Amino acid sequence: MTETAAALRTVAHNVRAARMRAGLSLDELSRRAQVSKGALVGLEKAQGNPNLATLVRLADTLGVSVSALMQGPPEGRVRVVAADAVAPLWTGERGSEARLMLTTSGPAPVEVWRWQLEPGEEYPSHPHQAGVLETVSVTAGRMALIVDGNEYTVEAGQTATFDGDTPHTYRGAGTGTCHLIMTVHLPPGPAATA
Repeated sequence: MTETAAALRTVAHNVRAARMRAGLSLDELSRRAQVSKGALVGLEKAQGNPNLATLVRLADTLGVSVSALMQGPPEGRVRVVAADAVAPLWTGERGSEARLMLTTSGPAPVEVWRWQLEPGEEYPSHPHQAGVLETVSVTAGRMALIVDGNEYTVEAGQTATFDGDTPHTYRGAGTGTCHLIMTVHLPPGPAATA
C-alpha cells in the first residue's frame, strides 16, 4: 500500500502543477477534460484511484504525457525499467493489461507502453489531442486495430501507425495472447515538455 500511496501523491502533485502551469481552474479543467470536479479535487488531494481513461483525458487536456503525471523527478542519465516494476494502468477481465513503461523527455515526448491482449478482449481509446501519433508493434500473436471505424489486422512482426486524434480500439485476435509495444508520440510544444 505504501508504494500505491506514494504513486498517488506523485500524480496529485503533478496534476496540480500542470493545471497551475496551464492557468486552469479546477472548474475549467473539469469541463475541458470531461472529468468531474469532485474527482479532480480528490485526485489533487491524493485520494481516489484514477483509471487510465481519466489520466489520458487529463494529460491530453493539460498538454502533457500520461507518464508526466505519474513520474517523479528523473533519476539519472540512463533509466532502465523492468515490466514487473510498473503496475498496469489498465487490466481487462480476461487478463489483458497495459503498462506505461516510460516517457522520453524533450520537446516532443514519446510514451512507451507494453500491452498484453487476450483473444476477444478490447480497449477502446478516446481520441487524443491533435498531433498525437501512435505506433503498435506486435511481438507475438495478433491484434485487431480499429481506427475511425476501420479494422486492420496486425500480426507478429508487423507495425502499424496512425493519427491518435480519432476513436481507436485495440483488440486481441486469434487464439493466443497478443503482445505488443505501443509508442505514443506527443506533438512538440511548450506544454508537452512539462
